[in-house]
Amino acid sequence: MPVDLEDKASLQRGAQLFTNYCMGCHSTKFARYNRVARDLGIPEDVMMDNLVFRDVKIGSLMKIAMRPEDSKKWFGATPPDLTLVARVRGADWLYTYLKSFYEDDTRPYGVNNAVFKDVGMPHVLEDLQGRQVKGTAPVVVGFDPLTGQELYEEKEGVLYLEEEGQLNPEEFDDAVKDLTNFLVYMGEPSALERQRIGFWVLLFLAILFVPVYYLNREYWRDIH
Repeated sequence: MPVDLEDKASLQRGAQLFTNYCMGCHSTKFARYNRVARDLGIPEDVMMDNLVFRDVKIGSLMKIAMRPEDSKKWFGATPPDLTLVARVRGADWLYTYLKSFYEDDTRPYGVNNAVFKDVGMPHVLEDLQGRQVKGTAPVVVGFDPLTGQELYEEKEGVLYLEEEGQLNPEEFDDAVKDLTNFLVYMGEPSALERQRIGFWVLLFLAILFVPVYYLNREYWRDIH
C-alpha cells in the first residue's frame, strides 16, 4: 500500500469515501472535523455541507449517532472506532482487508472476508467493487521463457470478480488506496509536521555538536 500523506487530493477522496461509506457505523472520535478540514485543505463550509451529516459544529469530535448497545445487537459486536486502526493494523493489512470481501451465503450479511474470517461487517463498498466470489480460477504462476507470455494455472480459494460494480477494478483499487491513505493520516495527523521538525532538530544537534566538542576538549585540556 503506497502511503502518501502529501497527496491532498487522495486524502480528500479518502475522507469523502470514509464519511459516506464507513462513518454510519465507525466513529473516529479522537479527531475533530475542523482539524481534518484544515489539514486536508477543505474549506469549512464545504466540509460541513458535504462531509458532516449530523447536527454538530465544525469543532466537534467525529462521533456517530448509533448507540453501542444497538450496534452490538445488529452486528454481534460494536464496530470499533477507526481513528487508530491504521496504526494498530498497518496500511497493508487495511488495504488488503478492504479488497478481500467475498460472497458467503452462510454469513448473516451474505459476505465473508479472506483476511478477517467470519467478520460481522457487511461489504459496504460492494456497490463500487461489484460481486466478488471465492472459488477456482486461473492465476498467473510464471512466464514462458521463449514468448514472455503469462502462464496460468487453475487454483482453488481464489477471489475473483463475478460482476463489476460502479467502478472498474483499477478505479476501485485507487478508491481503496485513497480510503486507506486517509485512515493512515487519521492515525497520526501530525506525521508530516513531526518529520519536518525532526529534520531541523537533527540539523541543530549536528551543529551544536561542534562547539560542544571543542568546549569538552578545553575543559579537559590540562587533565592527564
